[in-house]
Amino acid sequence: MNHQLLPPALFAPLAFLLGLIMGSFGTACVHRWLNEISLLRPARSFCPKCEATLRWWENVPLVSWLLLRGRCGHCGEAIGWRYPALELLCGLWGLAVALKYGPGWAFAALFVLGGMLLIASFIDLESFLLPDVLTLPGAALALASAAFLLGPGSGPDAWLANGKTALLGAAIGGGGFWLLRVGYKLLRGTEGLGLGDVKLMLLLGALVGPQGLPLTLLLAGITALLASVIYMLRSGQGGKTPIPFGPFLSLAGMIHVLWGQEIWLWWLRVMR
Repeated sequence: MNHQLLPPALFAPLAFLLGLIMGSFGTACVHRWLNEISLLRPARSFCPKCEATLRWWENVPLVSWLLLRGRCGHCGEAIGWRYPALELLCGLWGLAVALKYGPGWAFAALFVLGGMLLIASFIDLESFLLPDVLTLPGAALALASAAFLLGPGSGPDAWLANGKTALLGAAIGGGGFWLLRVGYKLLRGTEGLGLGDVKLMLLLGALVGPQGLPLTLLLAGITALLASVIYMLRSGQGGKTPIPFGPFLSLAGMIHVLWGQEIWLWWLRVMR
């Protein structure tokens, strides 16, 4: 179901701009959540170092960071990599989803879900925590989107079938990770997976469905394994180095949304 919202010729660049704006808002969410600051007060953005209120031209997504050469215009403190990275990634996500799905409600749902996953991932990278305020509403949105917007067909029968598939995916994803969490703790006496990862898998399971979970988990495992080498080299702790799994699960889910079918078809051709 793909109700037209905007002329297609204008959609891709506008989606990129909307992504940049979402990323700018996301950086505020990440900083304020990590530092336990209200998202509403102060209302305007400020420098994390000197706390000076940013002027409008210092708060233009990505552009301001480039113009200011990565430094605060008031105190000269370096602006962390998180800000331009999250803004750019959200912009690219908006562009990619627009090119894949075109203008419509499916784009709107996936655009928001991807933004939530990126914001949660950046929080997880710095705190090893996935906020319930993102994962649980995200799971509800993924269930509704899978039932009414993303699944095949339309009408009550199709919506019911799509909803059942999404619920099954959420149950397998979240339930499977909960069992892994309990089993690991029983065997090793320590936690290997957080409850945040379990809740994240409710979202991703609903989004990709039970058939999409194997590829999503495979992609997450591969990317996490590659990143673990960097983490271990930087920490010097070897195999005991803690690694947040949420960003890699999110990345894998987003890849599946964009290219899951193409990856499966490629794999089937390789295996012939």
